Formats: sequence, C-alpha cells, structure tokens
Amino acid sequence: MARRSILARRRVAVGLVLALAAQFAMAQTRIDGDTARVDLRLRYDLSQANPGGPIADANALAPGIAAHASSHAVAEAELRGTWRAPSVAAGRAALTAAAVIDVERRTLTHSHETRADARLIEGFAAGDFGHWQASAGRKVVAWDIGYGFRPNDVVQQEERRTLLALPQEGRPLLEAERYGAQTAAALVWVNPHHANAAPNEQRGAAESAVAARAYARDGAADWHFIGRWGRHTRASVGTALAWVVSDELELHASTRLLQRHDRWQIEPQAMHAPRATHPWHQATLGRAAQALVGASWTGERQISLIAEWWYDGTAMTNREWDGWRSRNVALTALGGQSGLPQNLISAIAGNLAWQATPFAAGNLRRNNVFVRLAWQPARWVVSLDALVTPSDRGQVVTAAAQWQGETLRINAAWRSYGGSADALFAQLPQRSAAVLAATWSF
Repeated sequence: MARRSILARRRVAVGLVLALAAQFAMAQTRIDGDTARVDLRLRYDLSQANPGGPIADANALAPGIAAHASSHAVAEAELRGTWRAPSVAAGRAALTAAAVIDVERRTLTHSHETRADARLIEGFAAGDFGHWQASAGRKVVAWDIGYGFRPNDVVQQEERRTLLALPQEGRPLLEAERYGAQTAAALVWVNPHHANAAPNEQRGAAESAVAARAYARDGAADWHFIGRWGRHTRASVGTALAWVVSDELELHASTRLLQRHDRWQIEPQAMHAPRATHPWHQATLGRAAQALVGASWTGERQISLIAEWWYDGTAMTNREWDGWRSRNVALTALGGQSGLPQNLISAIAGNLAWQATPFAAGNLRRNNVFVRLAWQPARWVVSLDALVTPSDRGQVVTAAAQWQGETLRINAAWRSYGGSADALFAQLPQRSAAVLAATWSF
C-alpha cells in the first residue's frame, strides 16, 4: 500500500510538471507582443564513488556513515516569460519571470528518495528610460570575462565548468544601468534583505553588498572596472581586459584585490584527534588576490582552443592542505587499531567524513591551468578539456558533446577526477561523473 502511494505521488508530480508546461506554452498564443518560452528537460546524472579519500575511509570504518549519491534522474520544466507594460512616465516597463519545476529520483548508497520541487529562479521588474535602465527583484547579473574562473563575478558568483549548463538562480537585487555608444555603467545592491543579517548568513553570494561596474571599448579592447563593498568582507576592486588581436586570436585577463575573504579552517586542537563536534568552519581572513590570464583561438574549420591560468588567493594554502592530509593519516591509523569500542570507531569515521568539508570551496588549489579544445561542425559541439593543479599534479578531464536541432537539444558529458596519489582531485568523493540530457524548447 505504501509503495502504491509513493508511485501515485510520483505520477502526480510528473503530471504537474507537464501540465504546467503545457499551460505556459499555450499562453504564448495569448500574449500579444510579449515573449514566453518553455524548456522541458529530462536528465540522468551518474557518479562513481571514489574508492579512496576521506569519504571512502569513513565508510570503510562505519559503512553508510557518509551516503554517496550514485545517480539521479530528473524531469524538469523551465518556464520563462516577459510581459511588457504600456509606456510609463516617458519610459517602458516589463516584468520577467522564470520558474523551474522538477521531480528528482535519487539513488543513495543503501536507499532511494524522490522529491518534487518548484522554485522561482528569476522574477524582476525592469524600466527603460532612455539611456538608463533600472531593475528590482531576483535577477541573474553575471560580470567579468574568462571561461574556467571569473574573479570579478562579484554579484552572481556563478559556479563555473558544470557538466551541464543549467538555468542560474538569480540574486535579490536593485540595479541601475546606463548605456552609451562605447561605454556602460552599472550599480547594484545585491541581497538588500541581508543588510542586517549575522555574519554567518552573509557568506559568498548571500552577502549584502553594493557593486559597481564600468565598461569602455577602445578599438579592439574591452575594459572592465569593478568595485564592491560587502557588508561582511568589506572592499574589493578589480579590472579585466579582453583584446581581439585578430580574427583568430583573443587575449583576456582579470584581476581582483580583496580586503577580506572567507576560507575553510579547522580548529587547531582538532588536527590529530577526533572531535565531538564539527571542527571545520568558515573563517574571515584578511587580504587576498585573484588573477586570470587566458587566450582563445578559433580556426577556419570550426576548431577552437582556450587556455587559461588563474590564481586564487582565497583557496587554502599548501601548508593547510598538508595539515589536512596529516589529519586524514592520523585518523585512519587510529581507526585501524584493534579492540576499539564501537562508539569511538563511529566518532573516527564521522571525523573522516567531515574532512570532505573543504572540498566545497570554488578552487581547491591556488594555481590552476585549464585547456579546452572544441569542434563545432553544423549542429554539433564536441569538446575535451582538462583542469590541472601543478602543485600536486591533480587533474580533471571532461569530454562533452551537444547536438542542437530546431527545438530539441541533446547533451552528453563525462568527467574524471584523478592525478597523483597526493592530488586533492584524487581524494574527492567522486571518481567520475556523467550526464545525459534532452531538452525540448518551445
């Protein structure tokens, strides 16, 4: 009876996704002069657990203490529309909204779970008053240049290099923009509702901040100047340059200086002994710098190459990672002793699982090298890329293919994590990951 009830809820959730998408599509014929779009996406993600690393060591001591999601299937509908209002005080106004409704079936180590979710990823009102535009609401505002990393993406703070490009969830903000023939400027207050929030609620993209951007085109060069004042991290300034050298070659660079930054740190007394509470926390530290230098080349046969190097001073230092590795060794050795009580074994396993916490950082190592080769014949995009961390010879290799039809898009991608025995990428919970997706747009 319980199983039939679960299956019934799944059918209802999937039916809701399809019904709402159909109703939204029908609205296109009823909106005069406005726009509406529906993307129906079926996606299957598969990941292979890493037999090594702290998560594997934790599960070896206490099986199942750190659940690993091996695969999940998702049926998703993205609904997006823009509704334009008549002239308002010598300007024009519009309302843009985008929502995602999905049903997910996830396979865990020893169980399965199904969930249905609906969320608003964008919803903002915009006004156009000649050279000035203003927006208020939840909106995606992505700045800076670069493919693998963007130091000056200070508003959206988008996750880069995902296996599948999925719709971004906008940030709550107020924005004013001005455009000229060769220049542009923008002023954004992001997360105004967090202005008086506690520091722990203002980490990363959730921080309340005021950011400004100025853009100028000078011949074949595009200049970007960015400043930000965060309620928690204070001031940061940055600049970026994209220079089109020829029809085939483009060079780009980006730098940013930060007054404060957040980074994972462990309690000093927890280095070689298990703790009863989580020893890792986000600490607010002092100055840091970020930089990126890259080039892109495009040949006549639709072959392109991107090469980038970047430095992220907000990542953990080599010494901190050495301490992390030393703690893993000490905990594993302690757990391997005979005659330990079960409660101590569980505590050691839990501490090993906590050792995966700093993997949540955007960049694990400070120095990174990225290369991407792509071929784009007709409706296809085929790519192969690699991210390498020279300090520990770690590597992430990704192969991807996309076919684009009139209304149907097919994506497939595979990624492998590894490198030397000491490489951080070889310690991640996943050894490899893959995705297959079909998106129908109308």
